[in-house]
Amino acid sequence: MNRKTRPDFDQFLKTLRREPTERPVLFEFIVSESAIRHFANPEAYERDDELRDMRIYMQGFLNAGYDFAVVPAWGAGYPNFPHVDQESAESISLNAGAMITDEASLEHYAWPDPDAFDYDKIARLAKELPDGAKFIPCGYGGVLESAILICGFEDLCVMAIEGDEIVEQVFKEVGARLLRFYDNLSDIEAVGAIMHPDDWGFKTQPMLSPSLLAQYVYPWHQKIVDCVHAKGKAALLHSCGNPELVMAPIIDDIGYDGKHSYEDNIIPVEQVYERWGERIAILGGIDVHFLATSTPDEVYRRCVSIVEKTMPSGGYALGAGNSITDYVPVENYVAMLKAAEDVR
Repeated sequence: MNRKTRPDFDQFLKTLRREPTERPVLFEFIVSESAIRHFANPEAYERDDELRDMRIYMQGFLNAGYDFAVVPAWGAGYPNFPHVDQESAESISLNAGAMITDEASLEHYAWPDPDAFDYDKIARLAKELPDGAKFIPCGYGGVLESAILICGFEDLCVMAIEGDEIVEQVFKEVGARLLRFYDNLSDIEAVGAIMHPDDWGFKTQPMLSPSLLAQYVYPWHQKIVDCVHAKGKAALLHSCGNPELVMAPIIDDIGYDGKHSYEDNIIPVEQVYERWGERIAILGGIDVHFLATSTPDEVYRRCVSIVEKTMPSGGYALGAGNSITDYVPVENYVAMLKAAEDVR
């Protein structure tokens, strides 16, 4: 399956402005290697240069029918806050491997320099970008995620509740670097929007209280959004967890153009659209468990239903609730894409 329409990023921008589009619009954040391989050009795998992996990802997105290609930071060598690698551990704790626990460890932490990375990779790859398409680069982690990674979740909560100045400094150092990172990305002509991934919550509630989020997290997100908007680019948020207590700040205070990441056992995306779709673009939302366990026909019918429901008013882009994982059958992913192709 290859796209039947040319890429047109303006259609995605219309979605972000919550305007009706000429055709259904797709959105995705992360796509598994098996799904990307299904759509990327075979010869791309034979080209051995430093843009190879980014090129494959770009082709996978564009051939599948998206109006943009995501540029994931973890595949492009962009900023990552040093942390203890836990991927090989038998179990993982959000408090294990904390690197900043006191003034001494704060002083010796090796903060990354957001200006020391090769942003020119995107500009060079842009020479291969079809007319009408744009890039949406994303960071390795967000403001809260990075602070948790550095300090540990429990330690961060305790220090925040106790008013420890270390917390203020950690968020300042993290936020300022992410701000500079997205500032640099927004200067690239081929970038049409940025994606800031920052998980804030669990199934039932945020990871921090609303007051602590407002004190430490939201201000830096607002600075990033204001910066990106000043460059004429759109700002998107990927954030997992229950949206109940955070959607109002996301919309009214921070000012994101679109919000991604929803799951059925919290609130189905159909209900999300009914509740907040007039105030912010709703991106994706087809539950990953549903995508992984349903038949292609079930996926197709649900996707057709939500596209037909949202097309008249706009403000919705079809995609997964979180990402296209390795355990989502490729035929189910294709069924979702075909639903957007068939609805006109």
